[in-house]
Amino acid sequence: MFKQKRPLALAGKALAATVLVASGACFAQAYPSKPVKLVVGFAAGGPTDVVARAFADHASRALGQPFVVENKPGANTILAAQAVAAAPADGYTLLFGATNHTMIPALYGDRVKFDAVKSFQPVCTVATSPTVLVVGPAMQVRTLAAYVAKARAEPGRVTAGTAGVGSSGHFATEMFARASGLKLNHVPYKGAAPVVNDLMGGQLDSSFATLGSVLPQVEGGKLTALAVASPRRSALLPQVPTFAEAGGGDFSADAWYGVLTPAGVPAPIVQALEGAAAAFAKSAATADKLRGLGLEAASLCGAPFAEQVRREAATYTRIARELDLKAD
Repeated sequence: MFKQKRPLALAGKALAATVLVASGACFAQAYPSKPVKLVVGFAAGGPTDVVARAFADHASRALGQPFVVENKPGANTILAAQAVAAAPADGYTLLFGATNHTMIPALYGDRVKFDAVKSFQPVCTVATSPTVLVVGPAMQVRTLAAYVAKARAEPGRVTAGTAGVGSSGHFATEMFARASGLKLNHVPYKGAAPVVNDLMGGQLDSSFATLGSVLPQVEGGKLTALAVASPRRSALLPQVPTFAEAGGGDFSADAWYGVLTPAGVPAPIVQALEGAAAAFAKSAATADKLRGLGLEAASLCGAPFAEQVRREAATYTRIARELDLKAD
């Protein structure tokens, strides 16, 4: 009796597998069948918006339907993330996010109506902006070793400016200071531009800044880049060593830009988006466009990207608790 039922059981499993494959193929063939909304948590014209629009243009051509950018600024990108987290898991509402997405749980805790990790499916990064330690003329050091020596000899005297409390630069500053046993004097500003101005003017010693915000000044010799917080040297500043090469340990603080969907989007749809994002990052035209923003093309997809998001969120949450950082 059992021998007679086994072929039927196997046939049933085979049929189920066939149905799954067929349904997956159907998803892949049907998607997208209408315009896709790409939500950006920043105002038009900024780096995230510019990269998002370039990706939207590429995805529209690659997948055959319009990808429409919707700017939804406010509350440190929470409004945009909240809208995408609450959207149907059908692949037609996407989040074009950046590194600050993983800082939301650290700064806002239970005040947000979504989980920055569990409410989303990370698809791919498409670009990165390395964090670079730069000094102005007031610092009078030319190497990372000299910077560390000066900061160690004068605890709390060396100033480190950032775009604000809880910004990516603030977290990078604290992470490096802790790893190196330093006490730096954090000076928060309202944005990156005044940081650069005070660095050049001599009112500020240093800054852990995104490369795009200081690249023209470094290339013009007005600021000195001591090290790049990336696993490898930046193609935009090939002469500047990584922190590891300069004796600063395994310190990395890249800012990423990438695509996320609401959690639960079917795998074939995610795979279609991965293909478009990966092709965008590999395009020579993309590399040229990003270079003008001080960014580099970078494609990290699927599980590795999801793990990075999880790891960053946990790290930033731990540091925020230790420093008692809370957003207003």
